[in-house]
This record gives sequence, C-alpha cells and structure tokens, in this order.
Amino acid sequence: MLRSVVRLQSVLDGARPLRKYFTRDPTSYFSLHRKSYSSVLTERRKFYDDVSISQGDGGVYEINLDRRKLKTPGGKLFTAPNEALAIAVATEWDAQKDTLKFYTMHLTTLCNTAIDNPTHRDKKQMITAALKFLETDTVCYRVDDPPPLVELQRNEWDPALRWIENRYNVVIGSSSNILGPEIPKATIDSFRQHLNSYNFWSLTGLEYVITQLKSVVLSLGLIDRHLTVEEAVLLSRLEEEYQIQHWGSVEWAHDYDLYELRARTAAGALFVQLSSESSTAQRKLMQD
Repeated sequence: MLRSVVRLQSVLDGARPLRKYFTRDPTSYFSLHRKSYSSVLTERRKFYDDVSISQGDGGVYEINLDRRKLKTPGGKLFTAPNEALAIAVATEWDAQKDTLKFYTMHLTTLCNTAIDNPTHRDKKQMITAALKFLETDTVCYRVDDPPPLVELQRNEWDPALRWIENRYNVVIGSSSNILGPEIPKATIDSFRQHLNSYNFWSLTGLEYVITQLKSVVLSLGLIDRHLTVEEAVLLSRLEEEYQIQHWGSVEWAHDYDLYELRARTAAGALFVQLSSESSTAQRKLMQD
C-alpha cells in the first residue's frame, strides 16, 4: 500500500538537489491540439436555467439546456452513448453558477472530443499514441542519486510495476539510463491487444488519463481499480513531492496543481468506466 510522502520526511534530510531531467512527454493528442480545439471561451455568462436529458434516435442521449439541444464545438449534436454518462454530463452543466467555467467540465470536454474527433483518428492510431507513453513511463525512469530518492522510487514504484507485470503477464522493468528500459515487443503486443478491447469512447478517456499521469502503468492500475485516484496521482508526482518535502513549495500553487490533477484524472477514469459498461450496469452502479 502506498505510504504518504509526508511520512518520509525523516528520510529526506540531507539529500542533495535533484538534477534536471529531459522531458519524457511524447507529443500527445491532448497537448498538441489543446489550443486549436479550445477556441470556445473558457468562461461565459450562463444562458440557461434548466438542464435535462432525453433519449434520441438510435438509443443515444441528448442534453437539453432549457429547450435548446446542446451541441459540440464542431457544431454536431451532443449525444452520449448511454444514460449514465448523459446524467454525469448534465450534472456538470447543472452545477455551473452565473458564469460557465468550461475548464471545470472535464466529462463534457471528453465527450466533445469523442464526438468531433477533430484529427480524425481511428482506434489503431489512438492505441499507438497511448502505447508511446509506455516507452517513457514515469515509473520506469529511475534516478541513481540521491539515495533517499532511489529508495523512495524503489519502495513506491516497484509494487506498481510488479502488479501490472503479473496482471497482464508482461515484462516491463525499469532503468536509471536516460534512454529508459527496453520494452519487449511481446509486452507492446499484449497491451495493444488489451487496448483494442476498449471502444473508441473509452480509449478517449484512457488516453486522457495517461497524459495526466504520464504513465500507462499507473493509468491501468487506476482503471483496474488497483489504485485510487489519490494514490495514482501521488505516485505520478513522486519526484516532485520529494523535492517539495525537502525544499518547500510555492504557497498555494502546489495544492492547486495537485487538486487540479486529481480532478482531471478522476474525470478521465470515470469517463472510461461510464463509456465501457452497459447502461443496465451503470444504472445499478449509480443506484448503489
């Protein structure tokens, strides 16, 4: 079980500053197209009073703002594949106050992305993009100095690696080399086959979670409910938390970044679950 980084303070005393690492972020769909696809205002005055859902043709669900049907930034009719996801999106719109804060509406944004698919990607391309993160996975890159951080990474990241290797019968490994570990082709093929079992909407959510955590290992651990959101986020920020515990943080900025990352990660994981399960199972889950 994950230990709180705060409790490791005694281990961190006397550690030296961390060296600067090269960026391990491969170019992703979400980062590359954030500006071009976010042409809609991030805030806007609220223009409706009531939010409701209705079932449309083909069994999909629509969101109604008063008597207006919600549309995507691309001008398409906004539809959700099942009732549970539609309710979740409607709740985001209903929770808005006098000003619409679109940057807080993560489920709506993910639905828009799945519907508009602005770069016209198919499942194969999405899976390839997601698997690129495995080559640069956060938990696979280790430091060889200072010793307290080496031990921290081993104690906290190794269990996640052992779990996913056993869960999917693969070999991943870790390395302190700047090039990272060499991922076997059989491992890539196994994950490719697994990801292919997801539908297009679920892959949209999963890729979003992966881009937040910079880790396929932690993302699948979260989606498979081996990790909680709090655990997955803390593990993804392990080096940063180490530095903060030793050198301190900018007042309020650290907490803001942490809570924002938790919110985005939780929304992505919820999106995967709601877009993966049958409507019947989702209704039962919501009732429970």
